[in-house]
Amino acid sequence: MIKRIKKNKGFVLLFAVTLAAVFLSIAIGVTEVALKEVQFSTSAKNTNNAFFAADTGVECALYYDRSGGSSSVFIDPSTGFTISCNNKTITVTETATNVWNFSIPNLGGPGDGTGTGCAVVKVDKSNPTPPPGTTITADGYNAGTSGANCNPPSTAVDRELSTSY
Repeated sequence: MIKRIKKNKGFVLLFAVTLAAVFLSIAIGVTEVALKEVQFSTSAKNTNNAFFAADTGVECALYYDRSGGSSSVFIDPSTGFTISCNNKTITVTETATNVWNFSIPNLGGPGDGTGTGCAVVKVDKSNPTPPPGTTITADGYNAGTSGANCNPPSTAVDRELSTSY
C-alpha cells in the first residue's frame, strides 16, 4: 500500500504542473488580446484626430473661397493676407501662381494625450477651366507644434482630404 501511495505522488505533481501550464497559456492569450485592443483604440483615436484636422482645413478653405468671383479671398494674387479659422488669425501665402498655402495649428481637444493636431492646406486655382477649377488639399495630423506652423513629428498620424470643384 505504501508503494502505491509513493507512485501516485509523481502523478499528482505531473498533473499540477500540466494544469499550471494550461492556466498560464490562457492568461498569456487573454493579455495579448487585451494589448491589441488597447493599441487599436489608440490608433483609432489618432486617426480620428488627424481626420478632424484635415476636415477643418478643407472647411476653412471652402468658407473663404465661397463660390468664387469677388467673394473669394483666393482670387487676389497678393501674398501674405490673413484669414481667421478656429478663432485664430492665419497668414496665407501664395507659393506659386494661383496656389496658396496655410496652416491651422492647435486643433483637437485638450488632454487627448497626443498633443494638439494641425492641418496644412493647399488651395490650387492654377487650372481655371473645369474640371476641376479649384482643388483644395488638406493634410491633417494628430500631433504638431503649437506655433503658427504645423510641424508634425515623424510619428504623427496623417490623413489627407482633397476637394475639387
